[in-house]
Amino acid sequence: MTPNDSAALVARAAALVPMLRERAAANEASRRLSQETFDVLSAADVFRMTAPKRFGGFEADFVTQCEVLAEIARGCGSSSWVATIFSAMSWLAGALPDEAQEEIFDSKDPRISGVFSPTGKAVRKSGGFVVNGRWGFNTGGHGSNWTVVNVLAPNAAGVELPTCMLVRSRELERLDDWHASGMAATGSSTIVAKDVFVPEHRTCELPAMIEAQYPPRHNAANPYYGQPLAAVLTVNAGGTPVGIARAALEAFRERLPGRPITYTTYANKAEAPVTHLQIGEAALKIDSADAHMRLASGILDENTGMKLSTLARVKARAHVSAATGLAREAVDLLFYSSGASAIQSHVPIQRLQRDMQALANHAIMHPQTTTETYGRVLCGLEPNTPLY
Repeated sequence: MTPNDSAALVARAAALVPMLRERAAANEASRRLSQETFDVLSAADVFRMTAPKRFGGFEADFVTQCEVLAEIARGCGSSSWVATIFSAMSWLAGALPDEAQEEIFDSKDPRISGVFSPTGKAVRKSGGFVVNGRWGFNTGGHGSNWTVVNVLAPNAAGVELPTCMLVRSRELERLDDWHASGMAATGSSTIVAKDVFVPEHRTCELPAMIEAQYPPRHNAANPYYGQPLAAVLTVNAGGTPVGIARAALEAFRERLPGRPITYTTYANKAEAPVTHLQIGEAALKIDSADAHMRLASGILDENTGMKLSTLARVKARAHVSAATGLAREAVDLLFYSSGASAIQSHVPIQRLQRDMQALANHAIMHPQTTTETYGRVLCGLEPNTPLY
């Protein structure tokens, strides 16, 4: 991918910001993204930026992925998180056998959602598996054509292992159970599989993928598709928190001119030293979050084709969670500095604050949890999680 291609992807994402901001409240009220939002994200090549070039994808490096997703988050945090999942699952599909890739990428418009808790079960049937189960938090599933589910399935030796399986979304039942205070427009409702058949070529054992052991395929020699899965999923997630924090800073500055600080002598908040300290601290936290995002991306981008050590993989996740924690601190600071009027539903910063709170509680991005794992490895212990 050339620098011009990268810049063009980021520019197309940035051009969507006004439209995404305009639709954010309506999407939140609907508890899902509109079809029009899915379509404009697709037209901007966001969903296929990680797809194989053979199928019209870009194989975008990880810093570009994060920059694209940060731009989308400037417009709408929920839209960015849906795009995060779809682009990550597009990368995952590129690691599957060619028969699966040809099915999934045939339309040149991959729209793939995914869930990773192995809360389903599969039994072998000639040529594949029959799957039953239910999975919560299926982000963006309303707009997906394909869904990655994780199930406990018997391997060739009969041992049950967590296994990724790609299912046509229309074969799944979707429950109307997504009612959330933050990231409300992601439509992350529960899906249910009832006796769904999945051919073997659309499956891959999750432990193998976490260790970067993938099946034979046309791009098997491409180091871009040779990274360990958990590191890919984690680093790809680093753009959204940074983008939400940037949006909060912009929203704060837009409301600043001419506003007083109630019950003080400050007729113009912009002239108050307390405001200078608040906005300066928030801006520095956002810069630091951006730096952590780039450090995480660099671990994958600068070591392409090399086997990542345990320390490198855990460190990448630690950088993403640190970025998330700093972004949350910045958004909280800006929100609490915005006064009581900021709690009104038409004021964007209250939605940004709720979205940031929700994202920072995500299991793979929770700062304290991940920092502990990083510290364990630095002390010579094994990670306390299989997802690194």
